[in-house]
Amino acid sequence: MARPQYHVYVIELSKKVFTENRRFREANPQFNGVLECLYVGMTSKTPKERFLQHKTGYVNKKGHRLASNIVRKYGSYLRPSLYNHIKPLTTRAAALKMEESLALELRRKRYAVWYN
Repeated sequence: MARPQYHVYVIELSKKVFTENRRFREANPQFNGVLECLYVGMTSKTPKERFLQHKTGYVNKKGHRLASNIVRKYGSYLRPSLYNHIKPLTTRAAALKMEESLALELRRKRYAVWYN
């Protein structure tokens, strides 16, 4: 059986998220309005499949919503140039750590970023 692979991905969000979502704004005091608003996530799907799940409000068999409301409402498109350098990871824990690391790196570069 093949080991699962986890991918870290980045979605560009409409800048409306910054003005309309207080929690997003409070999480990004470094944002100066010049660069983009982004969502960083990780998935065992392909980034494209996961983006589509976010946009359609995916609910799993147990009835749990597995889509970010921020991405569903404000997500525009994938930004592969910001994540293609990251190779697939073999554990969920490593992917979660990489997700946070990439999100914080992008915030340091003055993007506005949301991640879980």
